[in-house]
Amino acid sequence: MTVPSRDGRTAAGGTDAVRPGEERGAPQGSAPAVPPGGAPAAPPDAPPLAPRGSAPYEAPDAAPGAPPLRVAVVGGGPGGLYAAALLKRGDPARRVTVWERNAPDDTFGFGVVLSDETLGGLQDADPEVYAELRAALVRWDDIDIAHRGHLFTSTGHGFAALGRHRLLEILQRRCAGLGVDLRFRAEAPPPDVLAASHDLVIAADGVHSRTREAHAEVFGPTLTTHRCRYIWLAADFALDAFRFETAETEHGVMQLHAYPYDAGSSTVIVEMREEVWRAAGFDELDETESAARCAKIFAEVLHGRALRGNNSAWTAFRTLVNARWSHGNTVLLGDAAHTAHFSIGSGTKLAVEDAVALAAHVDAGPTLPEALAAYEDERRPLVESTQRAAVASLRWFEELAEQLDRPPRQFAFNLLTRSRRVTHDNLRLRDPAFTASVEREFGCPPGTPPMFTPFRLGGLTLRNRVVVSPMDLYVAEEGVPGDFHLVHLGARALGGAGLVMTEMVCVSEQGRITPGCAGLWTDAQADAWARITAFAHASAPGTAIGVQLGHSGRKGSTRLMWEGIDEPLPTGNWPLVAASPLPYRPGVNQTPRALDRAGLTSVREEFTAAARRAARAGFDLLELHCAHGYLLSGFLSPLTNHRTDAYGGDLAGRLRYPLEVFDAVREVWPADRPMTVRISATDWAEGGTTAEDAVEIARAFAAHGADALDVSTGQVVPDERPEYGRSYQTPFADRIRAALGVPVIAVGAISSWDDVNSLLLAGRTDLCALARPHLYDPHWTLHAAAEQGYQGAAAPWPAPYRAGSRRPPTGRKDG
Repeated sequence: MTVPSRDGRTAAGGTDAVRPGEERGAPQGSAPAVPPGGAPAAPPDAPPLAPRGSAPYEAPDAAPGAPPLRVAVVGGGPGGLYAAALLKRGDPARRVTVWERNAPDDTFGFGVVLSDETLGGLQDADPEVYAELRAALVRWDDIDIAHRGHLFTSTGHGFAALGRHRLLEILQRRCAGLGVDLRFRAEAPPPDVLAASHDLVIAADGVHSRTREAHAEVFGPTLTTHRCRYIWLAADFALDAFRFETAETEHGVMQLHAYPYDAGSSTVIVEMREEVWRAAGFDELDETESAARCAKIFAEVLHGRALRGNNSAWTAFRTLVNARWSHGNTVLLGDAAHTAHFSIGSGTKLAVEDAVALAAHVDAGPTLPEALAAYEDERRPLVESTQRAAVASLRWFEELAEQLDRPPRQFAFNLLTRSRRVTHDNLRLRDPAFTASVEREFGCPPGTPPMFTPFRLGGLTLRNRVVVSPMDLYVAEEGVPGDFHLVHLGARALGGAGLVMTEMVCVSEQGRITPGCAGLWTDAQADAWARITAFAHASAPGTAIGVQLGHSGRKGSTRLMWEGIDEPLPTGNWPLVAASPLPYRPGVNQTPRALDRAGLTSVREEFTAAARRAARAGFDLLELHCAHGYLLSGFLSPLTNHRTDAYGGDLAGRLRYPLEVFDAVREVWPADRPMTVRISATDWAEGGTTAEDAVEIARAFAAHGADALDVSTGQVVPDERPEYGRSYQTPFADRIRAALGVPVIAVGAISSWDDVNSLLLAGRTDLCALARPHLYDPHWTLHAAAEQGYQGAAAPWPAPYRAGSRRPPTGRKDG
């Protein structure tokens, strides 16, 4: 297995979608490994490995913050060993000791996948280790995805792997050669003893770190246990690609992740939901029985060969996050500091990268506190980005059963891009043939990016898949939109989007969020909107313009956003109504009045009156705002609806009033114009709307005639805890679309045309709504077309702007 990468990249330079992690998170390190039968061979001039139970240092006094000369490393996994070697190499006078409770030939797992980025860091940090690793690596280029009788191969990814025993053998030998004191089968002294007797203590003792737990109040660890069980196994033959295989059994869906790690061996990880694992009886099987059962389930890809374990046990992955990585002279490294799900393969990668950064900052000084702070400042953003991608990936596998009914080629593309790090444009460069086949299946005309394929929504055909998301402007006077609205919405219409949405337009004066909110409760307001729609239709033919109707509920009577978001007005507040008499923020916002039967009827009629005015004003689409904690959203969430009548209680009761309003609006809205609903698919708060609830909410609105669901999240309660990140809300749209087959609009930190193309091709959404990019660039869609070399009818430049349809020159480029 020495096939070089087609584009010169290896694992992380290839795809993070397929680099399974390696760490089992065993207490006090991921036990080091050497060839069976004993300790690694050391160079003739290297000091011997320390015997079992060697005494700890008797440390002399050292000035606080001085360059560390006495270094203790707890845990003999790759991160701990490499940190020890680099620190000893950086200053041979340092006394570096590694404590590892297991024997040198004990280990867990099998293969380790490393990226070009990681290997480059190793080459710079220690060329000797790099040279040995490079000689031991196997390389391959392909990813195989098998699904329901179809096998798709995507190439150009570039992977590099080696056996875990081999990696640890190399690192142990390097430590011994440099004079690191390696203590196997030895418990490290208590953390406080180490901290008192050493200048620097490195906790590389895994996810169950005793060192970290001794000061948990300082490090602030948070462990999240996930919903699947998995087991590490191995096969005694080398696959020729990274392999994803799905088994649909009588007990549920099971997933195989497999890859080669030497010329005659492959790592095989089998994963499934907890309930599937129990139903299949794996909870009653030992290691040997589990391996035999898995080999039988995946016999086709294994060609009937057996699987073997290595201290293998079924476990549930846990994501670890720490508020701090250092305390005094003690610092966390690798799995003791953070974990990332094996489906993007970051355990060993992150640990050795931590070691490189830590050693570099300690060597650079000038003081230890500054070095540890610099280490965390450098590594934390990179680790957090990896963890976000890992969580997206693991959740994709948790919900694998919902992905199975996709067209097979789309399923493969969705799997490859699940973490949102691998994208359409990236994959098109790696494997243009596979990507082109996905585009053809999607229906892209030749030379047309996915985002510029038309989409029919009800009786309306949108020329492209880009939506200008609703953005509150707060500049209306008495609810009347003015010149600012004309310029804002007109500019976005000229900018090429398929659909331009207004801000939330309030159905009554009482239903405003702020005094600057636009409305449709008077004919004068409708006339002002008609001026705007007429401009969009005349000046940007083919652009649709939609109105979002809503009522503020308990979140009304507040200041303009830039004067204090969600803050009550200093004077002139108006009374609020809501599903229940619960203030948005107790002691800050006013307590609303719970709507009685007369109030429910009155508000419903305000919605229908506003919808009639919207139709006369010339809007092409109407969206009912049932998200973000406003009035109708307040009925849907159990956190804001405490009613005991027919409009509260279970989900069916909480849906009753929003559906009544929807039906009333749908009845007066022209039948040939589509109607959509925006929902908050999760409240990001305990006890609130769940992703499962969101599917049922979407199902109900679709059954009542919604043409699409606009899937947002949160903003329902102030103590929400969103999981921000790139495209972080799109999995909720994906889930609804996969479960129901209804069109969806995805929102939430979609920032690039590459994101849009990726989400569409993966089948996660039908339309993409973008807000901030359109604030930054009103002509975002036209510029996206120009940057992709597209000049078709889905993104026409207005005649007066055509001279600007090419990127302007930026100066000389001849050096």
